[in-house]
Amino acid sequence: MRVWDVHPGYLDRQRLLGEHRELHGVVAVTTRGRNGYAAHPETKRWSGLGWACTMRHRLLAAEMAFRGYRDRTPLRLRRAPGRWPTTFVDEPVVQFGLLADKYAEERRGRIPLPKSAQELWAQHKYSVLARSQAVYRDLGVRVSTLPRAEMAELAVELVGWLRKPPSAGNMRNALQHMWGHVETAPGSFEGCSPGTALKRVQRAALSENNRYLLEQTALTELGPWM
Repeated sequence: MRVWDVHPGYLDRQRLLGEHRELHGVVAVTTRGRNGYAAHPETKRWSGLGWACTMRHRLLAAEMAFRGYRDRTPLRLRRAPGRWPTTFVDEPVVQFGLLADKYAEERRGRIPLPKSAQELWAQHKYSVLARSQAVYRDLGVRVSTLPRAEMAELAVELVGWLRKPPSAGNMRNALQHMWGHVETAPGSFEGCSPGTALKRVQRAALSENNRYLLEQTALTELGPWM
């Protein structure tokens, strides 16, 4: 049993759909008293955190939808709003290593596994910008001085930031920055809802096969917060 903490964009099809099934299994055990994996560390750390299970499910569903899969089993649990698990079965940087061991040369998620702290930051930067412009600036400077291999602490920090709700203004700013990478898409998002703006960015990234945008965590993780 595995519920990952890294962004679902790093998961290949098998593990993306597999986590979706296993998260429902965790919910069945923790909310309906089902037997089986009740003593599993993964089950224990999500126990009592219905809201967090719902949000992780929404993140999975958003990534699935972007890749063309439909989620027919939504969750609407609300227990312990704003609270996430405080422990990891494996640290996020270890999770990247586990995924690397499982992926064949031709198989990977939407977002390539990071090989350096700088790559990891580049994939998360607009997600952080949607939460805090000050942290976006400060973290960008700090990461530029990190050794390439020093990813463990940064990975934990970024998982934490993606678990914070973005503000409306910062989210719009992040989407506008992402829109700036689309060559043939003029204009701004004036008058658009955040959901419409995100869909425009997603469609443009796909139609132009914009690798930079297609490797951003923000491309799918902002939607569940809207």
